[in-house]
Amino acid sequence: EVQLVESLGVLVQAGGSLILSCAGSGFTFDDYAIGWVRQALGKEREGVSCISSSDGSKWYADSVKGRFTISSDNAKNTVYLQMNSLKPEDTAVYYCVRPCQWGSYYPPHFGSWGRGTQVTVSS
Repeated sequence: EVQLVESLGVLVQAGGSLILSCAGSGFTFDDYAIGWVRQALGKEREGVSCISSSDGSKWYADSVKGRFTISSDNAKNTVYLQMNSLKPEDTAVYYCVRPCQWGSYYPPHFGSWGRGTQVTVSS
């Protein structure tokens, strides 16, 4: 059997905006910090942002501070990442991760990961 799976990415022009969402289930949402990690082609993965659903504290990578905003809706068990002023350097696969960390480094097989969203920012 032959299977052909086409990409399900998002294309946006430089300077544009995009919102990513991550809905969790099967755990107590308020007990975990949830956020995003991205990985560009040929590069190491890096933490982007993280939020504690219990107290609302947040962490951002220096490269996205002032442009990205993370938020949570505990009633919907959902975390959002608002991305503004997108740059070509933001092009990567973005993964929702639980738990997330107050830092950029994630070791292999860390936590639980979403399926990933390809975000491509064109110039």
